[in-house]
Amino acid sequence: MPRFSSKRRVRHSASQMFDLVADVERYPEFVPLCHALKIRQRTPKEDGTEVLVADMTVSFKLVRESFTSRVTLDRPNLKIMVEYLRGPFSNLENRWTFEPKSDTECDVGFFISYEFKSRMLGMLMGSMFDAAFQRFAGAFEKRANVIYGKPATAS
Repeated sequence: MPRFSSKRRVRHSASQMFDLVADVERYPEFVPLCHALKIRQRTPKEDGTEVLVADMTVSFKLVRESFTSRVTLDRPNLKIMVEYLRGPFSNLENRWTFEPKSDTECDVGFFISYEFKSRMLGMLMGSMFDAAFQRFAGAFEKRANVIYGKPATAS
């Protein structure tokens, strides 16, 4: 099963980066391959977490696929967990972590593993998905610079 993980130090706070990744409705504006995203359900929990059920449509050239997932936004622990519910995958797991390093820096961890139900779709989309995931961290960091301002360079 294909999997990808990265850990990247960014010059924005863990809270800012959590908020940026949690703002899933904005993904079509900057996330590679994300064509559309719609929240079906949003449920705040008493423990400070929030659970979303969302439909995401990914698109590449002539291929367009939609899938539904459950997203748990765990603000108290600065973690986001995505669980696959239905669509073209047989398995999809995605996790984000945001580890504060200072008031203005954090380590952003990203993990995803996936497998398509269709072997043909897996062959068609697989290498393109791998390339997109490698660009994900950069896309979120660029978006953070747009939203929160580009960090000053050290002199």
